[in-house]
Amino acid sequence: MPRFAANISLLFTELPYLDRFSAAADAGFKAVEILFPYDVAARETRRALLANGLELVLINAPPPNYTGGTPGYGAVPGHEARFEHDIRRVLRYAGELRAGLIHIMAGYVKGPEAQATFVRNLQWAADLAPDQGFTIEPLNPGDQPGYFLDDYDLAAKVLTQVNRPNVGLQYDSYHAQVIHHDAARIWDRFGAQAVHVQLGAAPNRAEPGPGPIDFPALFRAIDNSGYCGWVSAEYNPTTPRTKDSLHWMK
Repeated sequence: MPRFAANISLLFTELPYLDRFSAAADAGFKAVEILFPYDVAARETRRALLANGLELVLINAPPPNYTGGTPGYGAVPGHEARFEHDIRRVLRYAGELRAGLIHIMAGYVKGPEAQATFVRNLQWAADLAPDQGFTIEPLNPGDQPGYFLDDYDLAAKVLTQVNRPNVGLQYDSYHAQVIHHDAARIWDRFGAQAVHVQLGAAPNRAEPGPGPIDFPALFRAIDNSGYCGWVSAEYNPTTPRTKDSLHWMK
C-alpha cells in the first residue's frame, strides 16, 4: 500500500492552520504537504511539524503575487528576474522547513516561447539547488483555464527538454482523469517519471470513492510500478470533519 500524506491546505481546514498538523498525525498520516506556507513564519510551521513527528513533502512555488496577480509564472516570458528572486525566497523556506519537493507552477500563458521560458527557468532552479527536488504538474483547463501545463504529453516533453535529475513529474489522479479521462492509463504511461503523487476523485475532487477512478486498482498499479514516494491526499472532503472522509485509507 502506498505511503499516504495529507495536504493540509485542503484537508482539516475546519481547524486553524497550526492545529491541522496534530489532526493529521492523529489520523495516521506521517507526512503533510502545504500549498503556500508563506503567510506563516517558517519557524512556526517547522515547530508544528517537529511536535507531531511529520515530514513536509511538498510546497508550491513561486509564492502568490499579493499585489493582485495570479500565482505561478514559471513559463511567462519577461518574468525571469521575478521568478529567480522568488525562487530564492522559496528555497529559504524549503531549507528551514526541510521540504522534500517544490512544485513550480507554470502560469497562464501559451505558445512555444512560453515552453522555452519554462524550460530555461526550470533548468536555472535545478542548477541553483541541485540537492532540492522540483516537480511540475499538469492542471486541467476546466479548473485552471489558460494554464500553460494542461496535458501530460506536454509535461513529458518539458521534462525531456529540462533534462535535470532533480526535476520530475507530479501526478494527480483528479487532474489526470479530467484531462485524459483515464487516470490509470496516464499512470501506466507516465508513472515512471513521477516523483510525487496526489489523489482526488473525479469529477468533483472529493475523497476516493465511487466514480470513474478505481482507486484500489490505482494503488496496486502504483505499488507494482516500484514507486516509493509519497501519495498525498489532496481533495475537498465531503464531510464537515475531515477525519470522517478518511474511510478510503482502510
